[in-house]
Amino acid sequence: MPANFFARYLSRAPMLGLLEHYEPVAKGMAVIEEALGGYLAKGISRGFTVLTAELDRVEAQADKIKRSVRNHLPRSLFMAVDKTLFLNYTRGQDNILDLAQDALHWLAMRPITVPEQFRADLLDLLAKVNSTVSLLKPALTATLGLVHGDKVDRLEAKEIFHDIRRRHLLASKAKHRLVAALYNQDTDFKDIHQLIHFVEFLHEMSHNAEGCGDILRAMIAR
Repeated sequence: MPANFFARYLSRAPMLGLLEHYEPVAKGMAVIEEALGGYLAKGISRGFTVLTAELDRVEAQADKIKRSVRNHLPRSLFMAVDKTLFLNYTRGQDNILDLAQDALHWLAMRPITVPEQFRADLLDLLAKVNSTVSLLKPALTATLGLVHGDKVDRLEAKEIFHDIRRRHLLASKAKHRLVAALYNQDTDFKDIHQLIHFVEFLHEMSHNAEGCGDILRAMIAR
């Protein structure tokens, strides 16, 4: 009897819960992009403060979904994937929003004027991070189909996972260049320290997205 015969009878709810949890993550990425643009233009303005509060609200919504998903997991026997992998994935995906919160809170700690030569690079780094995170949804959708025996091209799914890793590598290179340039900038060290922490949090968001991709690959491994 084919393996996918049994897969069709396993609960889809846990994996669908991960997709539901991804939606506030995507919203959070849009919020932090808008907030950074506003900060570079106007500093700690009312708009930036509103967006920081919005990100807090979105993160709380994601936490609520995460708790609900974890509290309603079926017994391991009725799960299509290993429960430890599943829980590790929820933690990694949730960390993305936690780190986004930390990043904005570092910017809000004290007003600084970001040197003009770093503004485009900061926006570019965040765009690369968002590019990595955005692939989690198609990766999740492909994983859901594969573990439940649907007709999904395994090679195409694996290519999504490879693309997550490639995009994270681009984000890492951008981060290293930016940190090196910041350290070599002749300006107030408190400003540099604050900006470097912000950059590090952005990079960790991408790193967690890459880790989530690795966990999804493990879920579909045969």
